Amino acid sequence: MSTLSINPSFSPSFCASCSSDTPSCSSSSNSQPPFKVSSFCPPRPQQPIGLACTQSQFLLSKRPKSWGLTQSSAKDMTITDFKDDEESPPLMVESEVISRPRRIALFVEPSPFAYVSGYKNRFQNFIRYLREMGDEVMVVTTHEGVPQEFYGAKLIGSRRSFPCPWYQKVPLSLALSPRIIYAVAQFKPDIIHASSPGIMVFGALIIAKLLSVPLVMSYHTHVPVYIPRYTFSWLVKPMWWVIKFLHRAADLTLVPSAALAKELEAARVTAGNKIRLWNKGVDSESFHPKYRSQEMRIRLSNGEPERPLIVHVGRLGVEKSLDLLKSVMDQIPEARIAFIGDGPYREDLEKLFFGMPAVFTGMLGGEELSQAYASGDVFVMPSESETLGLVVLEAMSSGLPVVAARAGGIIDIIPEDQEGKTGYCFSAGDIDDCVSKLKPLLHDAELRETIGKAAREEMEKYDWKAATCKIRNEQYNAAIWFWRKKRVLLLRPFQWLFRRFFQPPAINYR
Repeated sequence: MSTLSINPSFSPSFCASCSSDTPSCSSSSNSQPPFKVSSFCPPRPQQPIGLACTQSQFLLSKRPKSWGLTQSSAKDMTITDFKDDEESPPLMVESEVISRPRRIALFVEPSPFAYVSGYKNRFQNFIRYLREMGDEVMVVTTHEGVPQEFYGAKLIGSRRSFPCPWYQKVPLSLALSPRIIYAVAQFKPDIIHASSPGIMVFGALIIAKLLSVPLVMSYHTHVPVYIPRYTFSWLVKPMWWVIKFLHRAADLTLVPSAALAKELEAARVTAGNKIRLWNKGVDSESFHPKYRSQEMRIRLSNGEPERPLIVHVGRLGVEKSLDLLKSVMDQIPEARIAFIGDGPYREDLEKLFFGMPAVFTGMLGGEELSQAYASGDVFVMPSESETLGLVVLEAMSSGLPVVAARAGGIIDIIPEDQEGKTGYCFSAGDIDDCVSKLKPLLHDAELRETIGKAAREEMEKYDWKAATCKIRNEQYNAAIWFWRKKRVLLLRPFQWLFRRFFQPPAINYR
């Protein structure tokens, strides 16, 4: 059994791995560090961290003054190209090492139990595996659709809510009622984790400061990209100010893709070493080719199952660039298209596709959703604003070839070296490029099978349990370290004043 001893007065640094018999969250024993270190500048004199590992070798290293990070493979989903001149990142503890159970308060808005979005599956699986790993979990969210029980987590619905200005069906809440504050205080969380951006994240920030608890924010919706689609372009700059305020107040920021991490760092939202990745995952059992159904295919193709069938799954919002698919379908009249999902743009889309071979199923869930994915021929994603694109992962896991816009988090799912092997990307907004990628797949069953099989094999490498392990055992530890460091810095002026005016008397031991 390996043991880890860290002197909290020293800043952490990278260390060698401990023995392989350490308890793990996965069957694999070959875990890789989340970053590749490209170069180090000469280190400044400083005491090293002590790392003691029983029955294994260990390595002592000193903190560098300046270091850089180079991009790891998209498969590893690592943050790229940030530099940190004076701050060493927290100790990169093996993410498979089980940390002690914690009390974790999650503030999630919109609700992961009612809202149609890729992050719904992310948070539901996150809660599930946190509970399986022994953590106590409290979930604060809007009251709509909150179940009585979810894997033993304590669920609190905020009753005071109001509709989102451009998503009337999405309730928002500050979650600062006395009932919620009291419940969170009684829960005594070790860490508070809030989804961002939104309104509830402000409540989470206030409660975290009141209770003096480390705060993690995970950034899921790239609002500055969405806003221009809703003719609120003048709000883009103020929204960046709000995002910077929130994430600079947090102790750690989690993002779903390396592309988004680079964009937030370029915008100086927060320090580069405080931006970490929430690794991708997919439920490869729920989304599986075995769910292919002739009955579902007949439904999605409006009674013409022999026709080539294009499938899109997701929230129907204007920011998803779904109107582009109208022009695409004009060039492929023999194909049929099915939209699975709902959203504020559905009515406009139905008018746009009126008289065309398009089916709108509304929301599907459970086995019906699994069948919808697996029963299509090609999955298409025209959105340019995806922070990751979980529906793309689910389609690939279902054995469906994907044609997606080369933008946002999609480039982490289908990197350049995998194009034509696990899926295809087209230039964002380029209708002809999209059609050129779709047509061969729609008319060549052998090509579809080859790409779909490779996509399925790729998705089998990612699961939510491993992603959750990395968050709770590595990223949460980093957040706690940053939080403690911030407290020490805040106390330094008071410590100096105390030493200046209240010097202890000298003691003569003779």
